[in-house]
Amino acid sequence: MTWKPVGDKERVKAALRRAPRVLFEDLTAPADPLPDMGQPGWPVWRPVFGMLLVICATFLTVFYVNEMSPGDGGGIPKYGVLGFAQGAALVAVMFRPVSAWWASTVLMVVTAWLSEPDMSRDQLFPWSVPGLALQCGALFLLALRVPPRRAAGALVITLLAGLSCTVFTTTPHHYVIYRSTPVLIAAVVFGASLRGLRVARTQLVVQEELTAGERARRTLLEERNRIARELHDVVAHHMSVISIQAQVAPHLVENPSDELRENLAGIRQNAVEALTELRHVLGVLRSEDALSQGVRHTPQPTLDRLDELVANVRAAGLTVTTATTGARPLPPGVGLSAFRIIQEALSNAMRHAPGARVRVETAYGTTGLTVRVTNTAPDAAPARSQSMGHGLLGMGERAAMLGGELAAGATPDGGYEVTAILPVSAPALAAEPAEETP
Repeated sequence: MTWKPVGDKERVKAALRRAPRVLFEDLTAPADPLPDMGQPGWPVWRPVFGMLLVICATFLTVFYVNEMSPGDGGGIPKYGVLGFAQGAALVAVMFRPVSAWWASTVLMVVTAWLSEPDMSRDQLFPWSVPGLALQCGALFLLALRVPPRRAAGALVITLLAGLSCTVFTTTPHHYVIYRSTPVLIAAVVFGASLRGLRVARTQLVVQEELTAGERARRTLLEERNRIARELHDVVAHHMSVISIQAQVAPHLVENPSDELRENLAGIRQNAVEALTELRHVLGVLRSEDALSQGVRHTPQPTLDRLDELVANVRAAGLTVTTATTGARPLPPGVGLSAFRIIQEALSNAMRHAPGARVRVETAYGTTGLTVRVTNTAPDAAPARSQSMGHGLLGMGERAAMLGGELAAGATPDGGYEVTAILPVSAPALAAEPAEETP
């Protein structure tokens, strides 16, 4: 079996065979649905536009019938029916563009054929001024609802229909086919341009939604990577401590038994293997972050550094007060997450609430830690930001990682509040009175 490449002649023949079918589909396929502008007032404007279209069609029909009828008025009923049908076709283009355009074109041909014997040499043929306006309106509304290729096909057929009317005539007439052609072309081009603008705006809105979703997803993934790096540091530290303690423990006991040595050696071996696996899985994240930012490894912050964080924020011009209720040791992961949540909440207050007063409250309960950051209404309107709300994704992710909850929203006085409840499994210590720092 041999393969023979398809040449240019075969491609041309295949295209010619497909041309009639493609043309038929273009001129019979349904048009685009009525556009939804996405605005609350648009459903009200639709009947208003329809009413204006009916009024315009009525005026054009009256002038059309008056111009086509002979002076004695004998043909008014005949031309009245044809004119009314032309006006109805123009209105119908709003709802059934393709079918109504076909009806308008056929009616134009029928009207020209019936009126041609009664027309004088001074009358325009095959389109009078009102008839041309009706035809332009049908093509314009059609171009608003179909792709440009289909609108161009409809324009060609309209021009061919008008040209055919000038061929089979019984007497000379004032032919305006060459003057009508630029007007019809302009109607189609204008309608296709408006449709292209609408399609571009729709695609832009869709693209903006996709971009916003992708930005939120990327922000969430970046925050998860950051959490993973921080947890890697915390867990690696504790695994290292376990390994060292297991190695030192036999030397703290007089005459340790072989079973004790063996168990401690197993504990140390398991800790070392777990630490190695952890570094293989997550260590590369810390390395890439350090290389990209050009920083060295530093201990992860906890609530012990809250005063330092608040001092930095105050130096930036934000009024912050703190209040602490109770005291208890926190697991490193809980302390780190609480610090990051407060840090992000303060950053949001600086960006979105300039001049506001902020209060940071931490309450150590019997089962968990409650962090609450509130700010008053801003003194001035904040600058618009394209990434508003992404910080809340990271805070929510941190709370969910620990099995906690996070709530954020506006306060009745125009401010904003962020509350996080982080479970703590360590045994609770005695609560102490609240300590407030101005």
